[in-house]
Amino acid sequence: MKTIGAHELTEHINEILRMVEEESETIEVTKRGEIIALLVPVHKPQQPAKRDLKAFWAEIDQVAAEIGSYLPGTVNAVDIMRDVRRDL
Repeated sequence: MKTIGAHELTEHINEILRMVEEESETIEVTKRGEIIALLVPVHKPQQPAKRDLKAFWAEIDQVAAEIGSYLPGTVNAVDIMRDVRRDL
């Protein structure tokens, strides 16, 4: 981890941001010897694998059925959501 002053950051912002992005360098920014900020690289999320839509909806249906098995016969998800929204 590198430490730089706020003044240096303003003078070399492009170079410093390149280090953060390309070299995954975390940088502490100080002002009068006190840390005021951290520049931390953001890891880009990986693209999820494309899923078969039929398999996706089958899984959703299975989860819905499992949740529904815990509800009394006279209660459904729509009623539950209405109750929750009323409480807000």
